[in-house]
Amino acid sequence: MDRITIIGLGLMGASLGLALKKTNPEHVEIVGYDREPSAASAAIQRCAVDRVQSDLTSAVKGANIVIIATPVLTIREVLKEIAPALPDGCLVTDTGSTKTNVLAWAKEYLPPKVSFVGGHPMAGKEKSGVEAADAELFQGCPYCIVPPKKASSKAVRSIVSIAELVGARPFFIDASEHDRFVAAISHLPLVISAALVSATASDPEWSKMAALASSGYRDLSRLASGSPKMSRDICLTNRDALVQWIDRFIKELGRYRGLLLEGDDRVEEAFIQARKAREAWLKSRESHLKRG
Repeated sequence: MDRITIIGLGLMGASLGLALKKTNPEHVEIVGYDREPSAASAAIQRCAVDRVQSDLTSAVKGANIVIIATPVLTIREVLKEIAPALPDGCLVTDTGSTKTNVLAWAKEYLPPKVSFVGGHPMAGKEKSGVEAADAELFQGCPYCIVPPKKASSKAVRSIVSIAELVGARPFFIDASEHDRFVAAISHLPLVISAALVSATASDPEWSKMAALASSGYRDLSRLASGSPKMSRDICLTNRDALVQWIDRFIKELGRYRGLLLEGDDRVEEAFIQARKAREAWLKSRESHLKRG
């Protein structure tokens, strides 16, 4: 029997378990581990895994594939701890939102007998934890696959198979390009969302404003409801790229500020161009989803 071990049974890990089990793979056992016993119990109750282990060494024993679905900074600790216990030929992957550091840690800690291929499903929710897990979370979403230079074709094919099994679209990319891109389209929106809440909720009149806040505020502030630990790790492990995009965003905000102060029709043109760019993105995204 093949064995897949999922380390970290929060939103991402439990959703992967649910999605894999939904495919009814024959002769595959899914083993789970989470440092929080309550999360492990909930994963069993939701049938996201077949069984759980109470320690990491036991969890990876006999595993063909190990998926690390923890906050990014925790991945380093996990790799270091499981390295001596991994069986020969085991394939290790992750779901971390940044990749450069993760690939470096894998190279540092994993023995030559073990393969590593980085992964990052571009899917998620503002809610965290096993309770929010969803077997459909990955449907149609890009699944970034980031192989080290010496990764075997067999190891890469295995991660492609997992991505396809859970309904995602494999997307090959190198670590540095991945981190720069996601800093713009994932991590910057996270910071903007949190900053919006910080700026508005600290106003003395917030209690009155809050009664008026509706769908626009709700949608833009959604990411601020995510796991603070996960958000911290994302920002700290992609600091340089994220700061560059924050600077670029501040510059763009300054441009809009200037247009407003000048009070002419150029501010309307800015909104027109932004709408066109977003509509083009939505059309492209819809096309990708249909092809997927």
